[in-house]
Amino acid sequence: MSASQWIEISAGALRHNVGVFRQVLTPGTRIAAVVKANAYGHGVDLVATQIEDDVDFFAVHSAQEARNLRRIGVAKPVLVMGFVPPGDMTGLDADVHFLVSTPEELEWLGEIRQREGVAHPVHFKVETGTNRQGVRVEALQRLSRAAALQGLEIAGLATHFANIEDTLEHDFARRQLDVFNRAIERVRRELGSDPPFIHAACSAAALLFREADFSMVRVGIGLYGHWPSRETRLSWILEHGENGLGLEPVLSWKSVVGQVKEVPAGETVGYGRTWQALRPTRLAVIPVGYSDGYPRVMGNRGRILAGGRPAPVVGRVCMNIFLADVTDHPGVGIGDEVVLIGRSGAHEVSAEEVASLSGTINYEILSRLSPQIHRRLAP
Repeated sequence: MSASQWIEISAGALRHNVGVFRQVLTPGTRIAAVVKANAYGHGVDLVATQIEDDVDFFAVHSAQEARNLRRIGVAKPVLVMGFVPPGDMTGLDADVHFLVSTPEELEWLGEIRQREGVAHPVHFKVETGTNRQGVRVEALQRLSRAAALQGLEIAGLATHFANIEDTLEHDFARRQLDVFNRAIERVRRELGSDPPFIHAACSAAALLFREADFSMVRVGIGLYGHWPSRETRLSWILEHGENGLGLEPVLSWKSVVGQVKEVPAGETVGYGRTWQALRPTRLAVIPVGYSDGYPRVMGNRGRILAGGRPAPVVGRVCMNIFLADVTDHPGVGIGDEVVLIGRSGAHEVSAEEVASLSGTINYEILSRLSPQIHRRLAP
């Protein structure tokens, strides 16, 4: 044992998933791999370096995430999609693009151009109905003139869907596309041509709507082998008459048994005494807890895989420890590997299962995995 827990990343699954999207997308559509939030918890160092040759762009949330990509040797263009304070815009190369919504951001980038001699390309975020970041179509002319005043290239136009994952009814998404197309036309008239990077599609839209391909798509959760939602998967099935695309989960989360305890019938287990042994019980102590990203609510409802078979989580999940009932797994002992997310033999505990039991979504389960957990390529 070199660690009490670790995360395994399958480079083969990553490349396979990029290939799945290449097959679905309109030929020539660029793929921006979204690697924000430590590549959705998978480990940006491993993910980005493994697929740089397979994608066209990387997308992150912050300037620091862009710096991290350059630190690990990634040379492909990077789009910073989140709000960046002026003091954090410095020291980045000209292949780092910024998604902007306000004249103030353009002023700050203009100051960077004057001070550092680096003119960062900008993408305008168009407000089409999500009402987060973004500028309304009517204000695009003001923004484009502000960019010209600062000597900045308008390299892209972008939007984001508000309700494409949580529903089988996509009329609102199509209305957003109508607004976005009006924005494209307005910018086209202003510039005399389309910006080179026009992008609206997340993973769900990239799977469901060819009219949202434009010149680039932003693939996040699908890159890591997960459907954005059950509704997205069902929408695909209803449209194509087949169950899925063969996306392959990239991440497995594993630990080891730290101790095996014998608990007599009638005794209670853990904080709050929320679980009682109804028979003589063998408990495996797993050195993982909610500080690592294993949800506290999984106590008395989740399961892990021990010895290749499911074992229920019992008692409350603690900050650094939880317990599993391995009474029916007589061969399991200290130091044995267990699977928290992933496959073992014929069984699987998926990120979707953990999310459902926790009352959340697969995005949150994956992205909240502690960056302190060692990540490595799968053997």
